[in-house]
Amino acid sequence: MTVTTSAGSGRTSPTPEVDYRPGECNIGAAEIGRRRRAGHVGLVASLAAIGGLLAIGAPSWTRLVVALPASLAASGYIQAQLRFCAGFGSRGVFNFGPLGKTHEVHDPDALARDRARSRQIGLASLAIGAVVATAAALLPR
Repeated sequence: MTVTTSAGSGRTSPTPEVDYRPGECNIGAAEIGRRRRAGHVGLVASLAAIGGLLAIGAPSWTRLVVALPASLAASGYIQAQLRFCAGFGSRGVFNFGPLGKTHEVHDPDALARDRARSRQIGLASLAIGAVVATAAALLPR
């Protein structure tokens, strides 16, 4: 791996462009943690929604609302696992440093691969949300 040296510090740090792999990896540890936390929040919200709707005896069709937090949970966990942010991929940026700092993707081929991966993550998250919502709707009261 290529490294750059900070002036005068003698320390080295990875060059962000070296860590970035189009369609495969566009986020580092801090961003991965953020996606994992989003997955946790979505999971807790999904369980709370299902539990609450079952507790009040809500009609089966109303439990389909669980698709939203379940999709959020799936998206967060998928992005953390793949080390790829769908939003960043769609916008053509990546980040391996502190939260909030991004670098632009300039290569058209790399941008196309990032956007394709972003669509895959989005579709997978929606599919998982739909499956969870269907299962919630089928639970007996």
